Amino acid sequence: MDDALLSRLHAATAGFEATRPAVEAGAPWPLATTYDDSDEAEWGPPEVLAHVAEMASFWLGEMERVIAGEPEPVPFGRVASDPVRIGILARDRSLPPRELYDRTVSSLDRLERRLGELTPTELDRRGLHPRLGEMTVEAIIDRFVVTHLAEHDVQLKTLLGGGRGAA
Repeated sequence: MDDALLSRLHAATAGFEATRPAVEAGAPWPLATTYDDSDEAEWGPPEVLAHVAEMASFWLGEMERVIAGEPEPVPFGRVASDPVRIGILARDRSLPPRELYDRTVSSLDRLERRLGELTPTELDRRGLHPRLGEMTVEAIIDRFVVTHLAEHDVQLKTLLGGGRGAA
């Protein structure tokens, strides 16, 4: 595994975890009226946390699908309008922040352990995303976990600073 990618994963995880005290102190947060993938969606901390709590586990599973699948490129992934993604968000956004942070950390720990086990051949396995096309396992983790987690860290910090956060 690329040390730079693991370092970025650690940094994104630490940044996200640093929001925990302020988010927990501000609970309970109001639930967003619109939390789908539309331009009108305005996520608050409950929606961001619910999404982040499920995304690392989801993408770990999709990574495993690509590694185990034949022939390459293996179809994987989802798009923002996926009804299961939105349904999980609807279900879990009312959970306490403590639970959502714990789920996130657990999923990221599992992902980090698994990444440490992957061979260069496994990291180079190719999947086919419905929107982005062909991607290696390493690119999948980079885009859908590391980069996306960092984006949601910024989003939470903006929300905590009084800004508004889009989906």
